[in-house]
Amino acid sequence: MQLRLFPPFASILGLVLLVLCTVPASAQLFETKATQAFMIDADTGTVLFAKDPDKPIPPASMAKLMTMEMVFNAIKSKRITLDDTFVVSENAWRTGGAPSGTSTMFAKLKSEVRVEDLIQGVTVQAANDGCIVLAEGMAGSEANFAAQMTDRARQIGLSKSTFVNSTGLPADGQQTTVRELTMLALHLWRDYPEFFHYYGQPDFTWNKIAQRNRNPLIAMGIEADGFVAGASEQAGFGLVGTVSHNGIRVIAALTGLANDRERSEEARKLLDWGSRSFQKTEIFAKDEVVGEAQVFGGAKSGLALKAKGPVDIFLPIANRDKLTARIVYQGPVSAPVEEGQPVGELRVWIGDTLSQQTPLYAAESVKVGTLPQRALDAAKELAVGWLRQKHL
Repeated sequence: MQLRLFPPFASILGLVLLVLCTVPASAQLFETKATQAFMIDADTGTVLFAKDPDKPIPPASMAKLMTMEMVFNAIKSKRITLDDTFVVSENAWRTGGAPSGTSTMFAKLKSEVRVEDLIQGVTVQAANDGCIVLAEGMAGSEANFAAQMTDRARQIGLSKSTFVNSTGLPADGQQTTVRELTMLALHLWRDYPEFFHYYGQPDFTWNKIAQRNRNPLIAMGIEADGFVAGASEQAGFGLVGTVSHNGIRVIAALTGLANDRERSEEARKLLDWGSRSFQKTEIFAKDEVVGEAQVFGGAKSGLALKAKGPVDIFLPIANRDKLTARIVYQGPVSAPVEEGQPVGELRVWIGDTLSQQTPLYAAESVKVGTLPQRALDAAKELAVGWLRQKHL
């Protein structure tokens, strides 16, 4: 799709938007019964769907993604190994084991379990006892481990997620969002490829007990290979899932469904739509000028902008007219400007979803202008200064 540059809007409060391609406001391209949902393309990070994605929700079993991040990170950092063993405490056994009536791998009280078996118990069976055994073995207590989970969440960019336990069982103050669950799942897929395969196992037999994967997507034959389902009284039924189809991997989180059947169906529909309804498209080649920013006090009035590489986005196959793209920067940009200097970003909407944000940089250097050039720019700024003041 060819994007065409139109003249810039007036600079208001220093924010300049260059409209590249514009269409009337439109509704979401997909409808779901979920009260909160968020989906991205894993390769580019393009947001394909968003519905109230930043509302705090209790994570339920989806908190186990953060538990596994802690474990995978510890293994990668060589603090623990897959062959290490941890003891099943009475707390782990009663809270998450056979007596709990919750999802469990049936680890025996006071037994020692290998880390790899605990990982499979958690990723395949959403085992609460497995989570607690790992938490206690790694941090001395589940409370300590949960505090470390929150700290680690901040380190990887999850600003709204707070964890009180390792399992996601109901607890005051424990919360996340579907956006952050999706980004956490993306992080697991990108940063720990050597462990990702555990999530796609259809079943796991341990201690002579065979159990099927609790993620309903795995058995649907839709090329799903992760992640986890959960449910809470407050937020309803939810799921974090991923599918890979024809070289496109999408990751989504959704919640607020009425029951497990509705959860399975809505998750399947969303992921299937995401993996089949978009096409990767290069809208700007490497080193191609994306647009131009206004310059104040420079030897020239315009500054060419480009990204650091090609700009790829995912366009809806059947609704390409739903694209809106804008260059956004604080401006006009004051001279002198050095080539490569960060200036703004390219924002792309699909429908009314902000789908992608790509940093833009100066494609050239602009020196300070002559005295007459600077005087002319000052006069131009005075002419629109009242408009800025009006909007303060």
